[in-house]
This record gives sequence, structure tokens and C-alpha cells, in this order.
Amino acid sequence: MIDRAGEKIESIVPHEGPGVRINARPADGFLPDEPRGILQCENVDVYYGSFRAVTGVDLKFGLHEITALIGPSGCGKSTLLRSLNRMNDLVDGARVEGRVLFDGEDIYGSKVDAIEVRRRIGMVFQKPNPFPKSIYDNIAYGPRVTGMRVDSMDDLVEEALTKAALWGEVKDKLKQSAYSLSGGQQQRLCIARTIAVKPDVILMDEPCSALDPIATVRIEDLMHELRREYTIVIVTHNMQQAARVADRTAFFTAFADEGTGDRTGVLVEFGKTTQIFEHPTDQRTEDYISGRFG
Repeated sequence: MIDRAGEKIESIVPHEGPGVRINARPADGFLPDEPRGILQCENVDVYYGSFRAVTGVDLKFGLHEITALIGPSGCGKSTLLRSLNRMNDLVDGARVEGRVLFDGEDIYGSKVDAIEVRRRIGMVFQKPNPFPKSIYDNIAYGPRVTGMRVDSMDDLVEEALTKAALWGEVKDKLKQSAYSLSGGQQQRLCIARTIAVKPDVILMDEPCSALDPIATVRIEDLMHELRREYTIVIVTHNMQQAARVADRTAFFTAFADEGTGDRTGVLVEFGKTTQIFEHPTDQRTEDYISGRFG
């Protein structure tokens, strides 16, 4: 695979012997003047047992871009997000059909290490979920359990907290419980914990929904900083937030099965955020962003 700086990095497919590296096929599909895709869905369906939660999704997520997934409740945004790093593997009966490509490799391939996928494609959840450990140990936990080679754990902790705009607030209390932090600080700690294991992509599932407006602004500002090094995919119900932070926006809605009434999510429209909000091409998008439903 190719990392953010264009250097070769380890594949998500386990190999025999240390240090084996490969070149991967870049995800294509963007116009020549646009950044290449690092992550993409090809005709993705997500099921929970016999229930099809999302169907027919084709999406490409650009390198160093923020992509927002918007739409009414129950349209499969979070379900799709969790399929991007195999988080749905942890749900009984969940399965994905189609392909999710990360730098050209199908993350659902039989030889792919799901743990490595989740390291490379990190997840920040709706509510802050720090571990019942110290601030320092929250950051160090991931590198330790994944066996990362770290020259200095202290330096790694400082680097992750600095990138998450938290170092100045916690540098003198690293041994204190993570629960001593405010909600906004805890969410930035969770972002720092994700950063510590050196991901390429950060998935965020409504990361500001449990935060006050001031903390929300801090997280949004942080996302703009992080996009310099990471690709970010965010699920949000806040259309103003999508308009503020996202380079591209994907609008989803849901249709009901005539027999069962089950609602299945479907991608309606995807494009640059300014286009989606100012000149949507589908009437359903126009109706949603204008508040006619949702």
C-alpha cells in the first residue's frame, strides 16, 4: 500500500516474515484534478440476518478530504460507516456484500486481518468512551496491545495529544483518570487514542452529538487540522456541521419494503458539499436539506 506521504507501508493482508511490503492499486474514479481515493465502496449491501439495512452503495472517499454522510434517521449512515472498518463483524448476523477497497485491497478478503483494518481505519464514536485508565494509559493502550514498535512511548503520547489539541490542557495531569476530563476533552482524548496507532482514515460517528456548542466548535476546528494528515468520514445529523466541515457530502434516504415495512438505506446523491447544498440534482436531496422531511 501507499501511505499519506507516498511511501510504501505494510499491507492489511498478513504476510509470512517481517517487513514485507507491497504496492497496491490506487482507488480510482476521481477526475484528474481531484485527489485520488483512498477508500471506496463498490455496490455495497449490508445485512443483519435477512434484513438489508443498506443497499447498492458506490462511494469514493478522497485522500485528505472530509466526507460527510447525511440523511434522516434509519437510512443506514452509521451502518455503512461501521462497514468501512469491519466494525460490523462484531454484530451477530451482520454481513457485507460487494467490496470495500482500502488502497485497492478488499478489506473483506479472506486473507485480510480485521484487527489491522481497524488500526488503519480508526473509529471515533458518538459518545466519548475513554477507558477506565489514566489519560496517559488511554493513549498508550493501542500501541501496546498491537505491538507497535515505539522508540519513546512518552513522545508518542505527547504527539497524539498534541494532534488532538489536548496536550496543553492535560500535560500536567497525565496520570489522572480520563474520567476527570470534560465531555469535549474526553472526545478529543478518544481522537488522540485513535491517532496513536497511526491510522490512515478516521471514521467519526456523530462525534459532536453529545457535546455542547463550544466543545463542538473545538472538534470541528480539530477536524480541519487533522485532514492535513488523515482522511475523515463523518456521520452527522447536523446539516450545518456538514456544510462547515465537509469537502464532499453523501445524502442517504430509506425506502420501505412493501411486504415487511423494513426500511433500507440507499445513497441518493454524492458530490462536493457546495454542490449538494446549493445545487442538488435530486429532488429528494433538495427536500431534505430544505427541511421538508427528515
